[in-house]
Amino acid sequence: MPSLSDSTTAVVSALRAAGCVFAEDEAELILATARTPDELATMVDRRAAGQPLEHVLGWAGFHGLRVLVEPGVFVPRRRTEFLVDQALDRAPGASVVVDLCCGSGAVGAALAAALGDVELHAADIDPAAVGCARHNIAPYGGHAHTGDLFDALPADLRGRVGILAANVPYVPSGEVGLLPAEARDHEPLVALDGGGDGLDILRRVAAGAPRWLAPGGCVLVETSERQAAAAVDTFRHAGLTTRLAVSEELYANVVIGVRD
Repeated sequence: MPSLSDSTTAVVSALRAAGCVFAEDEAELILATARTPDELATMVDRRAAGQPLEHVLGWAGFHGLRVLVEPGVFVPRRRTEFLVDQALDRAPGASVVVDLCCGSGAVGAALAAALGDVELHAADIDPAAVGCARHNIAPYGGHAHTGDLFDALPADLRGRVGILAANVPYVPSGEVGLLPAEARDHEPLVALDGGGDGLDILRRVAAGAPRWLAPGGCVLVETSERQAAAAVDTFRHAGLTTRLAVSEELYANVVIGVRD
């Protein structure tokens, strides 16, 4: 591998040969992150082997933030920025925020960065994700918890949550094997597999949310276009005033439920 100063062409060629569609853009990011020629060579090799770019870099850009993303942790998607925007539009004065199924904690960090002085909690069943989230929400005084959905949260949050963001896994179990290799080989199954129809975790979040939301508080969950109608029905059956927000540009579907 050439030195950092003259390696752009070599990096682009290596990434393009590995099938990276945006080789030039990725090369620029890798070159800006690598500190030595040896580190550069290792990063290029890892990316060429199919590891997600964000795991190679050690970070992901999300809603204007640079979020730590460690190997084995779910990579925040750009479409999930739409969920953050919907939460901010619906509850701009929220003082208590929960990022459930938090992964890296990107959603919670983005909400806290935009809202200012909030009480922030993030929770995930995966200890590796919680460790990553703890780092990302620390600048906002956030608290990270390990456990299964609401079981992970402090009991004194019941009835106080203004924004409950839950980026739940929603890929049907039988379709996980159809995901891009970057996801199925390098991200935790628990962050992808949503059960038989992909809505198992969403149902549990909808059922539990009313007990945790403050009056007027909202719960937001990302889902697919195909699942959206069933997800909306699930929220309504839980007693939530519900609507669906869609971004065609980002291919994002977010179900929003409000505790009246």
